[in-house]
Amino acid sequence: MSLDYNSLLLAVGFSAACLSLTLFGTWLTARTDKFLLTWAISALLVVGDVFTYDAYIATPGRVLGLATFTLLLVGFSMMLGAAHQFRSGGSPMPGILMGSGISLALTLPPMALGYDGLGFMFENMFAALLLFATAAEYWKGRAEAPALAIGAAVLYSATATSFVLCAAALAWDGRLILGHAPSNWAEDLSLIVVIASMTGIGALSLALNQGRLARHHRRNALTDPLTGLLNRRALFDLHGNAPVGAFTAVVVFDLDSFKAINDEFGHAAGDEVLKVFAGELAGNLRPTDVAARMGGEEFALVLKRTLPETVEATAETIRAAFAAYRIETEAGPLTCTVSAGFAFGTKEGLSFDKVLSAADKALYAAKRGGRNQVTASAFRRAG
Repeated sequence: MSLDYNSLLLAVGFSAACLSLTLFGTWLTARTDKFLLTWAISALLVVGDVFTYDAYIATPGRVLGLATFTLLLVGFSMMLGAAHQFRSGGSPMPGILMGSGISLALTLPPMALGYDGLGFMFENMFAALLLFATAAEYWKGRAEAPALAIGAAVLYSATATSFVLCAAALAWDGRLILGHAPSNWAEDLSLIVVIASMTGIGALSLALNQGRLARHHRRNALTDPLTGLLNRRALFDLHGNAPVGAFTAVVVFDLDSFKAINDEFGHAAGDEVLKVFAGELAGNLRPTDVAARMGGEEFALVLKRTLPETVEATAETIRAAFAAYRIETEAGPLTCTVSAGFAFGTKEGLSFDKVLSAADKALYAAKRGGRNQVTASAFRRAG
């Protein structure tokens, strides 16, 4: 083996070590992102493989050969598990156990029996399969961030292809027993590809994670944590600056006697009531409708391309379904009602604030009229 090859091999180990430390440090700041820990461990196993393989180059032996096969294939299996964990949120263990179990079961026996050439051929083949499977995970999840995910899939595929070439070179050589580490053009090329790809994969994967975190924080900022509906801020972000036309309606709902429910049944029961009502709202939405929790026990619904009769029927459906719902609590069953008011924009267009205010006035009229009813604003138009 040349010094250049050893230098390239150590460069791979150094890159993998840096990547592992970076991933572990990132995981420490966001421990809910467990895939980072899985991936950090996989990179650490690759580091162990590099140094074990370097020792095998200097002193070939079955024990070192078995160790380098195990570290590499388990490391790549964990990389596959981390990719699946990132994409789906599921456990990485099935991928890790299946990948490492099958690959080691077919790769270790040849090395243990002295057929190191065959063992290295199998090792490269299974390493390629694991990397192609990892690329497939990123390809499946490309909708989340197409450019970054496709870039990661391409780099994993390129690395996998370099291992295929290593296996092909060994197969072409045809020797089942080598007595030393493989030495050919494909091995040199593979190290170069791995160094280049590992840097790119690390950058792209961290960018994917940061992008997901940013979207998660934005979603949390715009979502009511109890009900899962949009919050007041999100509703105004969507509609606050656009004029409301004649075929757009705003419905405001307010749960009746909600304070009494909290006092009699407890706040946990009150939270359940809010979630049940939010479910009724969400269950009656068209794709163009928007529902939000405005705060406390008040909710709003924005319906586009609609008519007064349709809006009133929708609000009535929600009101009646909620009134009929029996909620079981520790203090006993309870039922609750809701009042609603709605208003439309105008042909010229009104501000969202004005239409919302008109719907609020209609809601107050419903409260004064006995609650548990739906009331339209004057002439069913705002202003």
